[in-house]
Amino acid sequence: MGKRVVAVVVTYNRKSLLKECINSLLNQTYKLLDILIIDNASTDGTSSFVNSIKDKRVLYVNTGKNLGGAGGFQFGVREAAQRGYDYLWLMDDDSIPTPDALNVLMKEASQKGSFGFMCSKVLWKDHSICKMNIPKISLNRKLDDFDGSPKRVIMGTFVSFLVPLKIVNEVGLPIKEFFIWADDFEYSRRISRKYSCYFVPSSIVIHKSPSNVGSSIVDDSPDRFNRYKCAYRNEVYVYRREGLAGWNHLILKTILHTCKVLLKSKDHKKERLHIIFSATRRGFSFHPQIEYLHKNN
Repeated sequence: MGKRVVAVVVTYNRKSLLKECINSLLNQTYKLLDILIIDNASTDGTSSFVNSIKDKRVLYVNTGKNLGGAGGFQFGVREAAQRGYDYLWLMDDDSIPTPDALNVLMKEASQKGSFGFMCSKVLWKDHSICKMNIPKISLNRKLDDFDGSPKRVIMGTFVSFLVPLKIVNEVGLPIKEFFIWADDFEYSRRISRKYSCYFVPSSIVIHKSPSNVGSSIVDDSPDRFNRYKCAYRNEVYVYRREGLAGWNHLILKTILHTCKVLLKSKDHKKERLHIIFSATRRGFSFHPQIEYLHKNN
């Protein structure tokens, strides 16, 4: 009997994109797949829509409130793991896997045997590489070879992220307190510190994000500033455990972002700088507890 996989899809008020995502999952060539929708208390009719789907492979859980992306993935990973699947396939609601995306990952999983996680090649709507989903091959370098055989990576994003249940049992759950941004980098790096992890170029997913330009405090609008309070705080948590190399990364990034704001930001410079420094400072005392499925971990 083949390995049972569950796609864990976190959604919040994006019903039309979620519909596309679910359709692409139902049409996967790998058939031992269930779809677990984790709804962060959407108010756009998502609940009625998902519950109207007659296919028994589609499962739905409402979190009861908006837990953020990080909280949604922690909730979803816990829920999926407790249901006993062999593999969890994590993704956002705007992820559209091509029909063979999971089959390719599962073939590679079978060949590798033991691994920490695998991630797909993520393309944007125009089929160029999706910049926000490029995995890292070191603390300071992103992957730059997107074709050929699988490549070793150390950090990946929750857009087509395949992880074995046994790994979840060992390393624990994503950290809900991150709320948004860097939860996937933290979780993937937690795994890759112990296990070999891979980018699989022939598994392809389309990410229908609004743009293919990475978010930046330099030119983002004030209504999104709160996200950066999480981003800079969370990055300190991720990199401080990497020792001297991690601290060097944080120092250089802080200097670079400060210079960019001073030279390129057209407004709210003082507020942007305050967020960089205050959120980074909060990261030094940010000590969320990693939660485990089994208390003896």
